[in-house]
Amino acid sequence: MKRSPLAMVLLALLVEAPMHPYRMQQMIKERGQDQLVNVAQRNSVYQTLDRLVREGLARPGGTAREAGRPERTVYEVTEEGAATLRRWLLAMLPEPAREFPEFPVALAFLPMLTPAETRELLQRRVEALTERVAAIDSQAPPGLPRLFLIEDEYRAGMLRAEIEWLRALVAELGDGTLTWDRTLIEETLARFA
Repeated sequence: MKRSPLAMVLLALLVEAPMHPYRMQQMIKERGQDQLVNVAQRNSVYQTLDRLVREGLARPGGTAREAGRPERTVYEVTEEGAATLRRWLLAMLPEPAREFPEFPVALAFLPMLTPAETRELLQRRVEALTERVAAIDSQAPPGLPRLFLIEDEYRAGMLRAEIEWLRALVAELGDGTLTWDRTLIEETLARFA
């Protein structure tokens, strides 16, 4: 099975304990892991879990009924599922993934905007990222061992690095160190095309 972040999170939850998909989605949100995987639509959890079952990495383990709730199928990890999770982890940690985030694409097309527009937009990004860092920093329960906060520490560190880089870029746009106009763009296109 092709690995995915959501499949990995679901397998890890099932390694902890058998549970039903609704509880998986709740735990992902409670732990802030919805910042790592998209579970806004519960259907994504069900679809990924169906794939795990088809591949023999998870299996139905019975049903459970909570007061006032319908009966739900509880899933559990298989031995192959636990082994696959471990293989994925061993592969993901040392090897950078080939990812395609939107922001570098937007940066590639800055010449379509003016330096002033770019400066304003990037300043707004700095403010949004600063709020995200503050939210990450404030969500950790006191006394929770660092081991269980390491992904948040990483996300906050990456955001802080981006904020620092953006502030320098915004400053260069503000003082004119980085600028462009139609003439520069046309000359560059003629020279390097």
